[in-house]
Amino acid sequence: MKILLYGINFTPELTGIGKYTGEMATWLAARGHEVRVVTAPPYYPAWQVGAGFRNGWGTEVMDCHGADGSLVVYRCPLWVPSRPGGAKRLLHLASFALSSLPVMLRQIFWRPDVVWVVEPPLFCAPTAAAVARLSGAKAWLHVQDFEVDAAFDLGLLKGERIKRMVLAAERWLVRHFDVVSTISGRMLERLQAKGVAPERTVLFPNWVDIAAITPEAPGLPRFARNDETNSRHCELNDVAIQGKLNHFRALLGIEPESVVALYSGNMGGKQGLEVLADVARLCQPQASAAHPEIVFVFCGNGAGRADLVQRCAGLPNVHFMELQPMELLNDLLAMADIHLLPQRADAADLVMPSKLTGMMASGRPVVATAVAGSELAQVVQGLLVPPEDPQAFAEAVLALASKPQWRAALGAAGRKYAEDHLDREAVLAKFEADLQGLVAAPR
Repeated sequence: MKILLYGINFTPELTGIGKYTGEMATWLAARGHEVRVVTAPPYYPAWQVGAGFRNGWGTEVMDCHGADGSLVVYRCPLWVPSRPGGAKRLLHLASFALSSLPVMLRQIFWRPDVVWVVEPPLFCAPTAAAVARLSGAKAWLHVQDFEVDAAFDLGLLKGERIKRMVLAAERWLVRHFDVVSTISGRMLERLQAKGVAPERTVLFPNWVDIAAITPEAPGLPRFARNDETNSRHCELNDVAIQGKLNHFRALLGIEPESVVALYSGNMGGKQGLEVLADVARLCQPQASAAHPEIVFVFCGNGAGRADLVQRCAGLPNVHFMELQPMELLNDLLAMADIHLLPQRADAADLVMPSKLTGMMASGRPVVATAVAGSELAQVVQGLLVPPEDPQAFAEAVLALASKPQWRAALGAAGRKYAEDHLDREAVLAKFEADLQGLVAAPR
């Protein structure tokens, strides 16, 4: 098949949509398909264009590891605000939609079999639908986040009249796609409530490479010792192996008997990250003498990081880390005894956190803020607490910290769920079959 992928985020971004779209494109190309991607230079979650990339038009031909397929990436410039929010975010998305328009129109002459576009941003959907129609391709919209609903619910956009107009335009637009997919059952129900016929909806969940993310992290890949940072990683990995310690525990000086509570991922607005500072304060050693020492590690970048750092000022039980490369993700997740998954109440069922797949595959329990009855509450293997309730969150962390057998049982349940429902090969094989069925179907 000739598959045209369209979206603002792509590899080498390490989190969220860019990670999943990049893995999907590489997988399809390795299966022998011709894949083209129209995207932006990497900028997320740091909100600045990544090192080694320029903010302009360019073309990359990516390695498909000897496969018969091909993967060509077209990068288009965009405006990247250092402090996104409200109108700035809309201008940011619109800048990419405009700069990518001529590149997308040129793909009409390539005659793709299917045009696949991811939301967010919904701004890209009209162009994708038009290119599909003009080239005779099938059109597929994939919804990772209901960004329109979330923008109003989180207060980024306001006004009932504007809301009615935007939601009406969204309902009109989604009806122009042959298939509309999303990542959870509850989000699938919301699509149908927006007027998408059930027979045109597909469940396409996020996935995890269960062979790469395991409960027991192996020794880390060897680093070139001619780089000072990589040499330090090598030395610490040697220390960790000899002392049977986790690499990152050695890096941060965390004792083996300490309990690590880890948040790793984007530090954005809809995570409700401010609760983490309060939880760490409530779990300080002097406040929880009957429990093991709990060390909080917050790993990631994004618009909310500076505020979280400020809130945690003076807390000795908190460490901050930058996002780590993919080859270190397994060891990073294995550092945790408990994973932390905060989320705002008003984002329930508008998003399904992409970081959850790795948490569950790592075989560690999750403490998540979730509204009763939400999809997140049904999926999480761990403890659920009310959103924006730091006292309940801290009590859940303290309860798990003192009961290692309970942690092991919950972690094993999460791992089994990942193996049964989130395996990358199974999810992408079904997606490929759905693509082939769509292309073969008559109009």
